[in-house]
Amino acid sequence: MSGAPIAWLGRPVLFAGLEHTEQLDYRAHLVVHGQLPTMPADELADLAENVNLRGRGGAGFPFARKLRAVVKSAARRKGRPVVVVNGTEGEPSCLKDAALLLRTPHLVLDGALLAAESLDAEQVVVGVTRVDTEQSLRRALAERRSTRLPVSVVRLPERFVSGEGSALARGITSGIALPRGGGVRTSDSGVGGMPTLLSNAETYAQLAVAARLGALPYREVGTPAEPGTVLLTLAGTQVVETPAGVPLRDLLAMFDLSIGQGVLVGGYHGKWLTPRAAEVALVSRESFQSLGGALGAGAILPLPETTCPLGEALRVARWMADETAGQCGPCYLGLPALVKALEEVVRGGGRAALDLVESRMRAVTGRGACSHPDAASRFVASALEVFDEDLQLHSYQYGCGRPVQDVLPMPVAESAGSIVVDWTLCEAHGLCTSVLPEVISLGVDGFPAAGVMPVPPQLLQKAARAVDRCPALALRIQ
Repeated sequence: MSGAPIAWLGRPVLFAGLEHTEQLDYRAHLVVHGQLPTMPADELADLAENVNLRGRGGAGFPFARKLRAVVKSAARRKGRPVVVVNGTEGEPSCLKDAALLLRTPHLVLDGALLAAESLDAEQVVVGVTRVDTEQSLRRALAERRSTRLPVSVVRLPERFVSGEGSALARGITSGIALPRGGGVRTSDSGVGGMPTLLSNAETYAQLAVAARLGALPYREVGTPAEPGTVLLTLAGTQVVETPAGVPLRDLLAMFDLSIGQGVLVGGYHGKWLTPRAAEVALVSRESFQSLGGALGAGAILPLPETTCPLGEALRVARWMADETAGQCGPCYLGLPALVKALEEVVRGGGRAALDLVESRMRAVTGRGACSHPDAASRFVASALEVFDEDLQLHSYQYGCGRPVQDVLPMPVAESAGSIVVDWTLCEAHGLCTSVLPEVISLGVDGFPAAGVMPVPPQLLQKAARAVDRCPALALRIQ
């Protein structure tokens, strides 16, 4: 993943200077971008508002409002705030922030330091989960020799939940990267209980570019409502910088990708676009939302015609259920229950299974300590809506007949062994997959889809239970 290729349409801004080198050290960074200006917080907020800078980590919250909220909170509490860069990027379909931190780390540091100095912040903290991004940032800080404010890099557990705002602030403070819940905003109480300006790596890089260019030059590309460029991860492998407003269809075609059965936009917390919607969509938050999608964290995942769409959606739903923080019922209990109901739909459970899925989605929505259960439910609902024809085939007939080709990216887990099927004994009872759905999936004939299936270390005990559950004694652990 660290070697993900990058590309750009038109003149690169965030990736400026990478035409001739794979990474900009501090000297090359200054040659390409020049010295970083300074400005007070109110002027910086006005600039961010003028270019409509929004968070690029998923929620799209206006950066100017966040900055002003921290100013007010710090004044009220008579304390110095903290600036946090979210570089965790725990979703396997997203690589754009990692590309920035590995290729142009100084641009991200510039944006964070610019914001911190405008706020008279106490410190800057960059939260990451990957070893290579941590090393890249530490090298970048060593190249600078010193900064006017303390800057530290903190590596957190490589879990999806580590990137949730309150979990990141809590992890930096105590090492426990779990969502706090309770509706307390990090702008009021974040790292160490202090007002905290928290945004993702691309947001700070965009801020540094806008500060150097000024509002009018920054707005020369993109759309009037969404000026500038945006970073996208295509198909989980390619990071692209493009002006906002380009047709999605043309962008995919430039990289030999087709719309296929539909396009997941915004990543696993995003939504699916139908082929018809994807044909007319522009790469912008406004366009995606108008067509039922979401820009989110900038992941664009077209689904080929050759794979089973509901099977792919089920894989993602399982992963999201596994990524629960384990501290609230809607996530810890509700998401696995939703996954089991979705499995029944895929197996042909009919109207009763569909009703159960809808009931499970209602049960988790709006009740979690963070937005994860809501987003997981939204992803499932979007898949059922967009792949309605496939849903009918699975629910009331014998499935779509296509294999699950594992198109949507998943983390590569180390294997502790494998489940091996003895085909001379297997009678297609299907009990094994009810115990170990993360590993064992069934084909359209009801038999396991593979004869040898790797088992991650954390699922070894469940694998043993699946072996014991098989009434035909057709399974063993190798």
